[in-house]
Amino acid sequence: MSARLLGTSQRHFVCCLCLLLIVPPQSARADDRSWLPIAKDGLRDSSGPAVKVLQQPADALSPLTPDNAGNQVRWVRALKEGQINPRSSLRKLLKSESYEKDVLLNLNGGMPVVRFPHSVHNEWLDCTNCHDHLFKKQRGATKISMFLILQGEQCGVCHGAVAFPLTECGRCHSVKRADALAELEREAAAQPSATPPPEPAAAPNTPPPARKTEGKAR
Repeated sequence: MSARLLGTSQRHFVCCLCLLLIVPPQSARADDRSWLPIAKDGLRDSSGPAVKVLQQPADALSPLTPDNAGNQVRWVRALKEGQINPRSSLRKLLKSESYEKDVLLNLNGGMPVVRFPHSVHNEWLDCTNCHDHLFKKQRGATKISMFLILQGEQCGVCHGAVAFPLTECGRCHSVKRADALAELEREAAAQPSATPPPEPAAAPNTPPPARKTEGKAR
């Protein structure tokens, strides 16, 4: 009996796994999304004045590109398609530093490698939002911990709060390890090799001047 039940469970698991592999995840349609009104979201005092002043989430978010996770908005796509235009500051226009290099993380972990795109984050964040209080700028200077991220630190400051949640593992862990290592090798090969400066030319060997000797008086 137990062997038969175990076999049935295994078959069900295989069938479910096949469905996950065959059927791609579908993005939520805009008319399928719903948000709690501000007075009922449990984040604000329902008797406070903000309930009557703030824009309702459904009014603000429903026109934006839909997502099936988190707050149900594909923020990067909404930004690239011009649906939103974030301010650099509430008071005056600030010019942020631009940096577009991708960084490969988690090279030695069990999960696929993380590709961190600076360009996407730099569209609406300044470097000082993350450096150096969350991450040091030097490669490898900060030990990134999934435990800390799940506690709302490091990447978890935004992801799970305003950016897509931490349940979307594949959006960060997206690069096969072999591909990541090959990319790093190409990057290292493309860098100009450091050549030592030429040594100064040695002075020619010249015989020491002849020593003058005075003749003895006779």
